[in-house]
Amino acid sequence: MPLKRLHVDARLGAGAEVTLGEEGTRYLGRVLRLRAGDTVNVFNGEDGEWAATIGRFGKDRVTLSLRDAVANSGESELQIHLVQGISRGERMDFVVQKATELGVARISPVLTHHGVVKLAGQRAEKRRIHWQRVAESACEQSGRVRPPAIDSPLPLNEWLGAQRAASTTDVILRPGANKPLAAVGTPEDGLCLLIGPEGGFSDREYDDAKLAGFEAVALGPRILRTETAAVAAIAIAQSRWGDL
Repeated sequence: MPLKRLHVDARLGAGAEVTLGEEGTRYLGRVLRLRAGDTVNVFNGEDGEWAATIGRFGKDRVTLSLRDAVANSGESELQIHLVQGISRGERMDFVVQKATELGVARISPVLTHHGVVKLAGQRAEKRRIHWQRVAESACEQSGRVRPPAIDSPLPLNEWLGAQRAASTTDVILRPGANKPLAAVGTPEDGLCLLIGPEGGFSDREYDDAKLAGFEAVALGPRILRTETAAVAAIAIAQSRWGDL
């Protein structure tokens, strides 16, 4: 039987017990098809990964008894920060899911001039929570124990203005740029990837990014969809400097 893994919102440690509510109970029993006495590995993003034994299922709750810590090597040593122009429909979900699978440490959704998605206030926070859950689910599947942090959506110019000086290598994808991503020097303290939405960035946004210290790079002669560009760029970075 394939290993079953579950992200939980609880402190973890040897001998601890974790009680799941109705949603978690339904997921274990109906989706994962586990039963009392079965083993499931749990993680919370902070306390590592632990093997747990499932207790008796109640109507709307079940208790997990933690046993042993589990060695996990699913986290990448290359710290990638993805700054992604928000796209429509399921494309942003796809980017969050695949970026998580590929080891990204942080995702900052940004609103851009050519972007068609408008988010603010409670709606923006609702989407951030949704994307965080997408990331947690991707961690369960991919073997990671630390879901990437998902920042609250911000307009790109505000995000650039709020940036503090850092030693990361900052690059922005731009079709036709003279320098390929793979030719960038080895990032010493992480890589920040800035990727546009459908329609790309405006000339003003490229200028603002340049002023903020971002170097324009390309992924080749073809123009990729925003979700394809994100996956391709992260895969190139992990292959060139990370663990792929």
